[in-house]
Amino acid sequence: MLDEVNTEWARTNLAPIPMECDAPHLKVTGELPRELNGTLYRNGPNPQFDAPGAHWFVGDGMLHAFHLENGRASYRNRWVRTPKWLAEHDAGRALFGGFGRKLPDAPAGITDDGGVANTNVIFHAGKLLALEEGHLPTEIEPGTLNRLGYCDYNGAIKGPFTAHPKIDPVTGELVFFGYNAMGPLTPALSFGSVNASGVVTRFDRFEAPYASMVHDFIVTENHLLFPILPITGSMERAMRGKAPYAWEPEKGAYVGVMKRNGSAKDIVWFRAESCYVFHVMNAWEEESRIIADVMQFEEAPLFNHPDGTKTDPQKSRARYCRWTFDLGGNTDRFKQTYLDDLTGEFPRIDDRRAGLANRHGWYACANPELPMFGALSGIVHVDGKGKRLGHYRLPAGDTISEPVFVGGPDAAEGDGWLLAAVWRARENRSDLAVFNAQDVEAGPIALVHLGHRVPDGFHGNWVSAE
Repeated sequence: MLDEVNTEWARTNLAPIPMECDAPHLKVTGELPRELNGTLYRNGPNPQFDAPGAHWFVGDGMLHAFHLENGRASYRNRWVRTPKWLAEHDAGRALFGGFGRKLPDAPAGITDDGGVANTNVIFHAGKLLALEEGHLPTEIEPGTLNRLGYCDYNGAIKGPFTAHPKIDPVTGELVFFGYNAMGPLTPALSFGSVNASGVVTRFDRFEAPYASMVHDFIVTENHLLFPILPITGSMERAMRGKAPYAWEPEKGAYVGVMKRNGSAKDIVWFRAESCYVFHVMNAWEEESRIIADVMQFEEAPLFNHPDGTKTDPQKSRARYCRWTFDLGGNTDRFKQTYLDDLTGEFPRIDDRRAGLANRHGWYACANPELPMFGALSGIVHVDGKGKRLGHYRLPAGDTISEPVFVGGPDAAEGDGWLLAAVWRARENRSDLAVFNAQDVEAGPIALVHLGHRVPDGFHGNWVSAE
């Protein structure tokens, strides 16, 4: 598998970069809006060393920070210096093969990789947190990007913590979950909340129908929804040296629905045709129904069947899809309706509408003639009913990251900008592209030019200077 991954990396922007750097004065084409005063933080896998059989998902986290102020731009990148990164740095080689698996020649005293903090980076209650779904949050010093240590909120939470917590735009509450909550490859999930002051107000656990890789979840004004989808975890497979996670569609798709002020024992499980979803755009309530917009795969990409056979590449592409749950109906099935046939991923909204009905959304889209990962090459703007409002495609060969919406505190929904890192394939370097969020088809209104590339990664967020 490693040879296949490395071959793919050579053709795309997935390969790691070997350096950390500071660029205090970057060239800008066009004009940066003066209202953009703050920092875009972006996270993603950037392995320090090659490890045999390592999945792309488990590379060491690297943070990229684009600071914009008064029409000027600067940049800094740093590896997140996790215990794993430090141990391997001192050893000068890989010690772990991913998902906590220690390599046979690793020193006996090293027992756990401690995580890679490589998936998301958020700001809440005065803390900048680098996240990945297998471990506790890692606190980061905003200016230097130095690692300050794990954040367990004074011992109030334990175990894995999602890379996709949700911040309630009304209360400022951070709602989170974690899978493998009772140990590796177990079916238990934890969930809880942290108030706007950074105090944990709830932490609980429950058991899901089976052990699953639960990358994202769904939060509305009054409900929590937990998707249990068939990228399954198996300790028995792992003990035999097989892939710990595999695609098992015969397990079926489940979504557990719970009231936010309710109890885990009252979860109601809905079912549907097998599918996989990495990312949720948004969800909201309409009377007795819950509506959730997601990017749905018919079959999971990047993971094989338990026997090692690959999933169908024609089905392993995400499309914009609407899930509907009828809480008042006489059924345990939820409805899946595709809203577009365009391949895409990394959906975002104006976060002031998180958990509430939204009128604007955006996602990165792919060239349908190319494999999805490594080929996200445009942005789609949609309304609250799934209709396309705009579609921008990059020049052939270039790729784009997750588009992050930035708007003013008093602006109307969707009135602001999209920020995204763009890889220029011919020049093998990256730009930070700034779009008018209401007119993506016009292309970037400003480009911040880097002299090197930012590898295609995962997620980021804007932190205002205020």
